[in-house]
Amino acid sequence: MKASIIEEVAFQLIKRASIVLPKDVKVALQKAYEEETSKLGKTQLKAILDNVTAAEQMGKPVCQDTGIVSFFIRGRSLDYKNFEEALRRATIRATREVPLRPNAVHPLTRKNSEDNTGAHIPGITHIYEDADHIDLVVTLKGAGSENMSALYMISPSEGINGIKRAVVETVASAGGQPCPPIVVNVGIGGTVDLTLKLAKIALIRPLGTRHREGEVAKLEEELLTLINSTGVGPMGLGGKITALDVKIEYAHCHTASLPVGVNIQCWADRRATARIYPDGSWELLS
Repeated sequence: MKASIIEEVAFQLIKRASIVLPKDVKVALQKAYEEETSKLGKTQLKAILDNVTAAEQMGKPVCQDTGIVSFFIRGRSLDYKNFEEALRRATIRATREVPLRPNAVHPLTRKNSEDNTGAHIPGITHIYEDADHIDLVVTLKGAGSENMSALYMISPSEGINGIKRAVVETVASAGGQPCPPIVVNVGIGGTVDLTLKLAKIALIRPLGTRHREGEVAKLEEELLTLINSTGVGPMGLGGKITALDVKIEYAHCHTASLPVGVNIQCWADRRATARIYPDGSWELLS
């Protein structure tokens, strides 16, 4: 697959993600507005919806924090070096042309790369799927929500109740800092590094889609109910709607461990997806 095609698709996805929220997110925000009973909460949700509309009409990023760029690649085969270079170039181009705020800095010197690239950035995750086409997903994740994420190494004896405690504690402690209503993405099991990666993979699943396994789907629903019972509400000002959705991905883990990773996304759940075919043609999926 030509690098020029990958670069163009990636650039278009970054541009779209920064300006146009996915349909599932807009539907969830509208539903939250209709269901919110707090006057203050409803006012905040109305402002959010107006902001979403204005961004599309003006062709401007929906939030001034255009985040850190991450890519997820679903497919069977991958020329990693080819993809890596093309995605880096697309990020640099998007920073200049959209434009995106330069956010990528060296963690020690805090020197800004000025183009949203750097060591291991943009992030790239390859998810194997037995398909001829490749689905390319981009996410733009701001620091306000990312900073509220958490990792727990809980005792297996706590089981599901321990998982619920960890997730709800994270949301309640975050309060209004991640700009709720939020999307809560949870990784369960695996190892200390994998559980947080699973939470990020959960991030790219559309809102309102439940996990394929009934037991996990049930836990997603239960967590959503618990989170929306905290009273944090839109922008932390109190109300019925604290989260738009909860999504879980899991991996088998050691008998003596139960890692739980909680990755919080703000209301601006920015992502876009394209499908690229072997002949180089592509289509926008969301």
